[in-house]
Amino acid sequence: MADLQKYFNEFHEIIRLSFDDNAELREKRDIILNKFFNNRADDVPKPESFNQGSYAMSTGVKPIDDDYDIDVGLEFNISKDDYKSLEVKNWVYDVLKDHTKSVEIKNPCVTVTYHKEDEPIYHVDLALYSNDNADGKMYLAKGKEYSNSKNKRWEPADPKGLIKAIQNKFSDKDDRAQFRRIIRYLKRWKDIKFSSDGNAAPLGIGITVAAYKWFNVSKEIEDIFSNKYKFNDLNALINFIEDLISRFNYMYYDEEYVERLQVELPFEPYDELFKNMTNKQMTKFKNKLEELISKLREASDEVDPVVACENLVKVFGDDYPIPEKEETAEKKNCAFTPSNSSA
Repeated sequence: MADLQKYFNEFHEIIRLSFDDNAELREKRDIILNKFFNNRADDVPKPESFNQGSYAMSTGVKPIDDDYDIDVGLEFNISKDDYKSLEVKNWVYDVLKDHTKSVEIKNPCVTVTYHKEDEPIYHVDLALYSNDNADGKMYLAKGKEYSNSKNKRWEPADPKGLIKAIQNKFSDKDDRAQFRRIIRYLKRWKDIKFSSDGNAAPLGIGITVAAYKWFNVSKEIEDIFSNKYKFNDLNALINFIEDLISRFNYMYYDEEYVERLQVELPFEPYDELFKNMTNKQMTKFKNKLEELISKLREASDEVDPVVACENLVKVFGDDYPIPEKEETAEKKNCAFTPSNSSA
């Protein structure tokens, strides 16, 4: 069995997306926020802003289509009983509508998209919340102009609770780092293997929450005296995906008896995160997980790290590194150099 941890670490550094590392996206976010804060109507309260989504949870991956995005929460000190959800969205839209050529009210947010040569390169999703409610809960403004009346609503939400839970998963920082790496690997796999259109791909937040619920660290003690561990990301991936596949259950869904994976958000609104995938899409999801586990096992069983990494490129794309044959040959020679000393 080849030791592939070095190559997984290199792959992670290639795909890892950090808010601190993306100065241009930070700049776009700040320009948008400052424009709204400084140009909002006199009767519109100034909200508190916070990052949410994968940046806030430290699980972001670089997009393969170069369309970078950031999720920002705007927390208004208002009661949902005093304002309609679309009214609050229009506060933001009316200020930003001419900021770029594409500003849109979507069901869960207001999206500002930047283009280069007619191709999207950045978009900022602004989710709007009411936080001064009699029940003490936060509510998310849902709906858009042509939504039916029941979809123009305030929905209970706890984005900060979710962010804190993901950020603090595992008390040991090295365990937590492996947890984040595994999420990033699977997000990149998802981007490589699924269409980005519609609901064909499993949601990234679904993968993140599944890992939050069921992922277990894979490591071995390397030095008992210094309490140093050696992590095995390949083994961790195999164990986690085996667990995911085992959690597909038969159920009656959309007038069919089918196998589905259900992952419920552990905070309000407690949504089932894969509910919008059709039964055919869910079956495809399971099939691709089974293909993935097969490829990972092949890599785990392979003695030659070059061959193992070539197989993993088929799973994770061309950003997964392949070592030079000379590099691995040198390691093998060193490993089997006989000693002149007696036993």
